[in-house]
Amino acid sequence: MTTQTHPVDHELVEAAADVARTRCRGDNHTMAAAARARDGRIVTAVNAYHFTGGPCAELVVIGAAAAQGAHELDTIVAVGDRERGVVPPCGRCRQVLLDYFPALRVIVGRGDRLRAVPVAELLPETYVWADHRLDAG
Repeated sequence: MTTQTHPVDHELVEAAADVARTRCRGDNHTMAAAARARDGRIVTAVNAYHFTGGPCAELVVIGAAAAQGAHELDTIVAVGDRERGVVPPCGRCRQVLLDYFPALRVIVGRGDRLRAVPVAELLPETYVWADHRLDAG
């Protein structure tokens, strides 16, 4: 598979890093995410850690974006607290992001090797939920 790269949205990375630095406190909130909506807005969120599988920051940002009327997201990034930098999405988040936003770009990598790639490239041999839904018919 050839990786398609797109320009990195450094403003988005900094928005997530700022939230990680200023809003992540203790073990309940350790990751921040920022997403660029199609209209240019940046939406941010933090994870809600819980031993039962609380939502990752990427999933919280989907809900926060919808609550703000931003239903189309172009790019997303997650950043860890304690200056951990960009953290790639977990498997569950990759699948949810693909299902919600098949054209989404995800910022991954470290330091000066950051890159923005299509979410589908993070899931080889993808399962597309919409392709397997049965009609309620």
